[in-house]
Parts: sequence; C-alpha cells; structure tokens
Amino acid sequence: MTIQQMEYIVALDKHRQFVKAAEACGVSQSTLSMMIKKLEEELDTIIFDREARPMKPTAAGEKIISQAKVVLFHAEQLKEITVSERLQAGG
Repeated sequence: MTIQQMEYIVALDKHRQFVKAAEACGVSQSTLSMMIKKLEEELDTIIFDREARPMKPTAAGEKIISQAKVVLFHAEQLKEITVSERLQAGG
C-alpha cells in the first residue's frame, strides 16, 4: 500500500469517475485503474462498486477511504514539519 494509491482512491471517491480522477492525479486512466486494482488485491477487498452509476465506494471502501484521508493528512503534516525545520535552521 502506497501513499500514491491512497491519493488515487481519495480522488476516485471525490470525482466518482476514473477519467476525471486520473486527470486530477495527473496520470492515465489505465494507470489509476491498475493501481487501485492492485490495492484492492493487496487488501483482498473491493473498494469501489464499479457497477453503480455514478461509481461509489463499497461499505468497506468507505472505511478504507476515510482512513486514507487521515494518513494523507498526516503525511502532509510531515512534509510541513520538515520545511519548517529547514527554514528555522536557515537552510
């Protein structure tokens, strides 16, 4: 599981379409789809109901996406801490 995969599932949840989510992430639709599929295989859980129109997360997917948002928030905080520390050190 990677930060990138978490960004992809959050984007797909937001846009509810592979094409729009891929555009938002700056990748091809096939890349986004493949990476999400790999995450689902790794977790052995279907995150998105691809039959629904518009596409929506499964019940398990909603929990996974919610936690991914928390992880992404904390990852961003780590980046901000490092920038702040660098600035305080004069670098």
